[in-house]
Amino acid sequence: MATFFIPLVPVLFLSLLSTAISCSDSDRTALLDFKAGLSEPYLGIFSSWTGTNCCSNWYGVNCDPTNGRVADITLRGESEDPIFVRSGRNSGLMSGKLSSSICKLDRLTNLVVADWKQITGPIPECITTSLPALRIVDLPGNRLTGPIPSSIGKLSHLTVLNLADNQLTGKIPASLTSMSDLKHLDLTNNQISGLIPSDFGNLKMLSRALMARNQISGSIPSSIGNMNRLADLDLAGNQLCGSIPSNLGSVPVLSSLYLDDNKLTGNIPPKLLQSKGLGMLNLSKNALEGEIPDVFDSKSYFMILDLSYNKLSGKVPHSLSSAAYVGHLDLSHNHLCGTIPTGPPYDQFEATSFVSNACLCGFPLSKCE
Repeated sequence: MATFFIPLVPVLFLSLLSTAISCSDSDRTALLDFKAGLSEPYLGIFSSWTGTNCCSNWYGVNCDPTNGRVADITLRGESEDPIFVRSGRNSGLMSGKLSSSICKLDRLTNLVVADWKQITGPIPECITTSLPALRIVDLPGNRLTGPIPSSIGKLSHLTVLNLADNQLTGKIPASLTSMSDLKHLDLTNNQISGLIPSDFGNLKMLSRALMARNQISGSIPSSIGNMNRLADLDLAGNQLCGSIPSNLGSVPVLSSLYLDDNKLTGNIPPKLLQSKGLGMLNLSKNALEGEIPDVFDSKSYFMILDLSYNKLSGKVPHSLSSAAYVGHLDLSHNHLCGTIPTGPPYDQFEATSFVSNACLCGFPLSKCE
């Protein structure tokens, strides 16, 4: 592991600058207006937001030491910060709304207001036009409502967009696919509907695309197969239909793929099961049919392989016996038939991995006649 040396003198210099420079009056006023829209009764998060210098000891506020402008707001409702320890609580509770006054902090790069459970209302639309320097928008675990701002794509420097575990509605904005620097997208557990933009594959820097447990419909865009940096794709628990694009198996660093609990049809692409980096694959609770491609080899390594609750037919693939590792296998609730292969990895699985098929037999099920 490489060791990186950070010179001590510049760090001390920046630290001294950050405490020596006072924040601008406009930033201080914007922060106080933002605070006025929120209520936090247990931890005293905002009790330090007093005095004229918001760059000094205002909880969760950090300034750019070179100009005294507010650059970072980080307010987390679940944290190991001493303020939680002192209060004897492991999580916080904050209510209210995100005031549009946040948009007056025009040098803001990080906006984190996460896991406060009772913050409601919309995401201020103005963040997309008034905060061009934003790199991180991290707002999960609240009760935010309304749509994702339609002009979100104007945040051209954004690398993280996390809006998980809210009550957001509407469609995935078409402009989102123009965010060329985006690396982490999490829209999990909202009420987002409509289609995944067909040009979603334009997000060439995206590593994680997490959109499970929404109401997204339509097909999976084939353009996703062109995303060379995509490692994790989670579309479980939606209303997706159509077939699985075969080129998903060509994504070079894809390690986890969750498409379970949708309305997908057609066959399982052989290339998907041949993907060497894919270690977690869940296609359960769809309407997939045909045979399970018998394409496994010594480089196959699955921590999870779940194909249960589909309409798969034919035999259990013998080639899975040559896989380097299979930790969890579930082929139950299909139309499979024939003898379950013997030896590893099959001899390590229980009957629940194979039950409710057409005519499977052999260990761990009943003997074949």
